[in-house]
Amino acid sequence: MSQPALFVLIAAAVFAIGVYGLLSRPQLVRRILALNLMGNGVFLLLVAFARRNPETIDPVPHAMVLTGIVIAVSATAFALAIVRHLYRQTGEVSLGEDRPR
Repeated sequence: MSQPALFVLIAAAVFAIGVYGLLSRPQLVRRILALNLMGNGVFLLLVAFARRNPETIDPVPHAMVLTGIVIAVSATAFALAIVRHLYRQTGEVSLGEDRPR
């Protein structure tokens, strides 16, 4: 198995774990972490597709991944700040019917 094919398989597995975590967990912090896992799977996929020909490396996908990492960190910080505010207001970190019983 070639290295790009291995990266694609790992990226698909990481993305699938993120989807499972997003759909099966009611807690908001775990859902935020699941979204981060999904984003990391996409980043890995972009890096795998960036190097198709060993002689030429396309720098655009690498730049997109670096920009995506910065945006993901900012969005995660913002989402965690919203969850913190929700916890201060309600005393819970889950929404509506998703509350664990």
